[in-house]
Amino acid sequence: MRKTTQFVALLFLLLSCPYLRAQDAVGYQAPPREIADLLLAKPTPSVRVDSKAEWMLLSERNSYPTVEELGQPENRIAGMRLNPNNFSPSRQTFINNFRLKNIRTDKEFAVAGLPAGLLAGNGVWNPSETKIAFTNATGSRIDLYVIDIATKKATKINKQPVNMVLGAPFLWVDDNTIFYKATTQSATNAPRRPITPKGPTVQQNLGKAAPSPTFQDLIKSPYDEQLFEFYATSQLVQNKNGVESSIGKPGLINSVVLSPDKKYMMVRTIKKPFSYLVTANGFPSTVAITDLTGKVVKVLAELPSSEGTPSGYDNTQNVPRAFDWRDDEPATITWAMPLDSGLIRKQMEYHDVVYTLSAPFTAEPKELFRTKMRYAGTSWGDASLALVTEISRSKQMNRVSRYNTAANTMEPLWERNTTDAYNNPGTPVTTRNKFGRPVIQTTDNGTKILMNNTTGASAKGDLPFLAKFDLATKKNEIIWRCQEGVFEVVEDVIDADKLVLLTRRESQTIVPNYYIKNLVLRIADKPITDFANPYPSLVGVTKEKVKYKRADGVDLTGDLYLPKGYNKDKDGPLPVVIWAYPREFNSAADAAQIRGSKDRFTTISWASPIFYVTQGYAVLDNAEMPIVSSGPDKKPNDDFVKQLQLNAEAAIKKLSDMGVGDKNRMAVGGHSYGAFMTANLLAHTNLFKAGIARSGAYNRTLTPFGFQNEDRTYWQAPDLYHDMSPFSYADKIKTPILLIHGEADDNTGTYPINSERLFAAIKGNGGTVRFVFLPYEAHSYRGKENLLHMLWEQGQWLDKYVKGK
Repeated sequence: MRKTTQFVALLFLLLSCPYLRAQDAVGYQAPPREIADLLLAKPTPSVRVDSKAEWMLLSERNSYPTVEELGQPENRIAGMRLNPNNFSPSRQTFINNFRLKNIRTDKEFAVAGLPAGLLAGNGVWNPSETKIAFTNATGSRIDLYVIDIATKKATKINKQPVNMVLGAPFLWVDDNTIFYKATTQSATNAPRRPITPKGPTVQQNLGKAAPSPTFQDLIKSPYDEQLFEFYATSQLVQNKNGVESSIGKPGLINSVVLSPDKKYMMVRTIKKPFSYLVTANGFPSTVAITDLTGKVVKVLAELPSSEGTPSGYDNTQNVPRAFDWRDDEPATITWAMPLDSGLIRKQMEYHDVVYTLSAPFTAEPKELFRTKMRYAGTSWGDASLALVTEISRSKQMNRVSRYNTAANTMEPLWERNTTDAYNNPGTPVTTRNKFGRPVIQTTDNGTKILMNNTTGASAKGDLPFLAKFDLATKKNEIIWRCQEGVFEVVEDVIDADKLVLLTRRESQTIVPNYYIKNLVLRIADKPITDFANPYPSLVGVTKEKVKYKRADGVDLTGDLYLPKGYNKDKDGPLPVVIWAYPREFNSAADAAQIRGSKDRFTTISWASPIFYVTQGYAVLDNAEMPIVSSGPDKKPNDDFVKQLQLNAEAAIKKLSDMGVGDKNRMAVGGHSYGAFMTANLLAHTNLFKAGIARSGAYNRTLTPFGFQNEDRTYWQAPDLYHDMSPFSYADKIKTPILLIHGEADDNTGTYPINSERLFAAIKGNGGTVRFVFLPYEAHSYRGKENLLHMLWEQGQWLDKYVKGK
């Protein structure tokens, strides 16, 4: 009896002492109203304008779905998450309303015929831009609708339900013809999971190296194979003016791409055996050319599973890849093959060769050109102009060359480090050729290329520009650049000869809106939208691009937000939230470049730390955390932790020297690789009062074949993997850390077990830690209740351990 009494007393003690509980049963909480209103503010519509700048499609979205919506049935197979009731991805961001606006008359129109409770995919214009097609999801099927611009009316055109499991679900053939993938069975016929399996799941490898990334949601059993085949099987259907006919036979159709002359299709179909190590896009497949009836004209390749891809950046399988149509010819296919057996370290002048084959596809393939780095694609212009891109990810290098088909010559135009933002010439502007395909837009009698740089990085911050690249001198002449004090970007070039542009302009106080700009006539810009400020409570919050140096001389920047009405002389230093995401650089000069613009309008996503500027915190967002190679034979991660500390110390010193940040009340946080950064900073420094780590990876041995921009494997660099893992130093994490993770994280490498095990390790070593597991959330969070609760958790943590409430 006495033992029973003692046990009851001990149980009461355990239950009544909060610090002894393993977990708290917490219902959903909400942050302060000001934060909730910012999160739930309705976003401004997205805008699509036709090539004549006559019609604008405005697409409206709601903010976030409910957790109940996230919790609907879901199948996770082959690297995909599927709604088992309607043959579509289960996690989509839907459009909830379409509107049309005539730019010339400035009149706006509602679209009639939209289904109730619209859950639409993005609209796609037909070739002459008189119609717009979109998908609409219901609980039991996906349908295809077409908006007629003339009548402003949407009409459902499909008879069979649309299958959205693999690739694009539909494509326009001509103004009145659409090809779409249809389901072949009702969802009620899906295979039933057997109570007793036929046997164990067995995988084997017979001596061949087959490294693979740590993908999630993979096929795990014969039953998963059956499910994948059931949901991914589709029938290609032609819908011409409402009359439907089947094209070819049902199959696992991954992609369908029309030839420019629209006489052939390049079709990629998946085949067995399905892999248990890679996602559906890496399954064995057949690439074939068919006619428009589905009859096979030429089998281009039988491709194996990608699980045999050698580890290491720039390595590839020794098989054909990058199949594509030439945009400048009626029906010509191109593809690449490695000359180095797929192993980039082989010493040879050329590593890839690109082949070509034209209709009727009966001749032998012809070599087109070779590249010294990995071939990354071609932008086509005409017979004398194509731009060939080749890359070296390991060296962070990019080269673009001019290929002249007629002369069969290759001439380098520019080469740069991919992290060198200042010397990025931009992206070629395209125009539609006689086939309706996008090809390179030239000017000045074909001697120059029109280039659009939507970032325009410079020592003064981002200033987007439009330029003419001279093919002879290889110089970029900027013909228009965003003025300082605003951020304006060219969204589209409407008329290349008259230089009529569609731009989007914003500033700290001006809401992003769209304009028609004429660089030749230089008339006043014509506004075509007038979106209101969705965040009125942020009016008065100040934003500044702050610049500072770390101890080894590398220049750094960050976006500093201060509360409205704040006066440092009167109010003194504030508690601070530093939010960051590390990036690797081979060049210290590139790492020091200024990124971003102080003149962007402040928009807030669920992931932002800016919410807390409304609660009396200074927020340093996008704090630069570069990890720089220290020498030619070194890799950036060789001293990862040391450089993190240098970055953090520099940011803290800057805010303290400015008088706006209290160096004794600093918090650090980040998402994904930013969470990894946070845990490392808390394990190796005493710079912060608290940390927030969301959906991170903390034990690098769980990603043994590389991670982020680290291409060495665990077995090549075991000490590096140990030293970069904050889990290895969990006993040193004494600064309070808030761990948050989505229980359905789908990101490669950031398995939820990372947070589960780090929590257990810190708890086991007596640290201060709280672990919040968000139901149904993937790597990016979406559920309204989850997001509100996350913001509450973060605010409570900051107030308790940083602000000192």
